[in-house]
Amino acid sequence: MIDRRTLLGAALPLLPGLAQAQGAAWPARNLTMIVPFPPGGQADLAARPVAAALQRVLGRAVTVENRGGAGGAIGNAAAARAAPDGYTTLMTLSSVAVLPEAERIWDRRPSYELNQLAPVARVLADPTVLACRGNAPWRNVADLVEDARRRPDTITYGSSGNYGTTHVCMEQFALAAGVKFRHVPYRGGGPALTGLLTGEVDLLPGGPGPARPHVAEGTFRILAGWGRERVPAFPAVPTFIEAGYPEVEFYIWAGLFTPVGVPEPVMTRLREGMREAMAAPDTRRAFEEAGSPPAYLDTPEFAHFVEADSARLIEVVRRIGRVE
Repeated sequence: MIDRRTLLGAALPLLPGLAQAQGAAWPARNLTMIVPFPPGGQADLAARPVAAALQRVLGRAVTVENRGGAGGAIGNAAAARAAPDGYTTLMTLSSVAVLPEAERIWDRRPSYELNQLAPVARVLADPTVLACRGNAPWRNVADLVEDARRRPDTITYGSSGNYGTTHVCMEQFALAAGVKFRHVPYRGGGPALTGLLTGEVDLLPGGPGPARPHVAEGTFRILAGWGRERVPAFPAVPTFIEAGYPEVEFYIWAGLFTPVGVPEPVMTRLREGMREAMAAPDTRRAFEEAGSPPAYLDTPEFAHFVEADSARLIEVVRRIGRVE
């Protein structure tokens, strides 16, 4: 269980003397927003409109830097090791909490820990959806489960990497349905989406935003959603709960973090900047047009949310166990 005091302490750092000196002039130079996945996935979708709005608010360039690999662990670790001065931020997904636990399952030392990162703001929280190609034989979840029981470990699905968000949610479904899919990990959500487009994989769990244009073109079909309620972008698509799997619920959330230790006035200015950026009409429009409505939470609420969601996800990862 993640200690709430650790998260809240990370969100409201110390160093008051240095803070006053740095906060007065911050930002004095441009910022970097690390996205720990290649372009085209949910984290990248969240980062780009936020970076553009934050740049206007702060008056400094905010460069999005994609550092994919290891299901997001490489970019997460880079942000955790960055100088705690507010100039390096991280736009990451819910997998940020489970990747260190996955390393421990393999008796490996994690490249970072969640308590090295301070929550700043949540920007979206989409229920995941399960996509197949438009010409796939399955019309619903029941068709897919029946086929998977007939052909265990044959139907393939792509993910953003081992123990990443889309791997965890798909294994959650497989465990509940008592079936076995063949997992094909990619370096991020964007490459995984390309894998479904080209026929390298049969299924793709992911955020509704990246899938939406392909559904509109008829290239993809959505079989179900992981939310408690139906996804507004796909109102005709049932949830897994409606399909008879009440325990199958999962959300891909994206949020901004900094390394722990950012001076309090700097963190306060960054929080204020994020509040303004998320309230900007251009930001809201960009998210809504992408099929991912904004779901903003400020630091204290976001820290509590991370604590609760992480505990649930870590339990799923422990049930998955070791994955090659």
